[in-house]
Amino acid sequence: MQYINYRESWQRGTVDFPFEYHHVTPMHPQYVMSLHWHVEFEIIRILKGSFQLSIDEQEYTVLEGSAILIPAGSVHSGIPHDCTYECIVFDMNMLMNKNDACLRLIRKIIDHEVEPAYVYPESYNDIHHTIWAMFDAIASKKEGYQLTVLGTLYQMIGLVFSRQYYNPAPAQPPRNHKRIVQLKTALEFMESSYHKQITLEEMAGSVNMSPKYFCRFFQEMTHRTPIDYLNYYRIERACYQLLTTDQSITEVAYNSGFNDLSYFIKTFKKYKGTTPKKYLK
Repeated sequence: MQYINYRESWQRGTVDFPFEYHHVTPMHPQYVMSLHWHVEFEIIRILKGSFQLSIDEQEYTVLEGSAILIPAGSVHSGIPHDCTYECIVFDMNMLMNKNDACLRLIRKIIDHEVEPAYVYPESYNDIHHTIWAMFDAIASKKEGYQLTVLGTLYQMIGLVFSRQYYNPAPAQPPRNHKRIVQLKTALEFMESSYHKQITLEEMAGSVNMSPKYFCRFFQEMTHRTPIDYLNYYRIERACYQLLTTDQSITEVAYNSGFNDLSYFIKTFKKYKGTTPKKYLK
């Protein structure tokens, strides 16, 4: 699982079945869900523990047995606490292949004319049963599982409308809309430039802010300073490279934007609680 690109953009699943599934435990190298966004929708189920969800500046504590629906384009992150969780990331447009009565309702969600609830506790028995069936099917990979996944996804959307698990979209964009767009722009700049030396002035300039105002803005939005978040992102990228390539620790350090190996090791230990060498073991 690679929740380390701020704007994730790659083929989900396969061309004919664009569903990407992840099972995440505390042993997973990308256990914490870093701040990011993508053009697909995402469904998360919490199997154990709790999950601190942040989505478009709203905070939720999501408990075991709950499900989460992340709309396309939402900036979100998650901090799991003794948690096992699973994710399905998918392109909602794949449901638009037919010209039938379903399209009108699905289009309302895709176009953000309605805003489905983000969190569905276990007490939402109908949604819970449907989403659990979806995840069990995609995890099993048994013959015909694709039909079950598609069927339960249609059923989930039907429940959102029939039980009115949604709010109408506001006539005007919410007050924080501009801030979220600016945050996306700043995150995209970091993601595309993390491997080289970038300054606070350059990060602030990507959203036409002064460094002082940008620091205040960024910390309000992410609860981290820009430099702290950049280093955190670099270490996340470094972890992925360490586990998926044959590069040496020194090569990974330089490819992740660090020009000093000792500082890389110190920063790695700050965020991961161990050294790169021990992390590999």
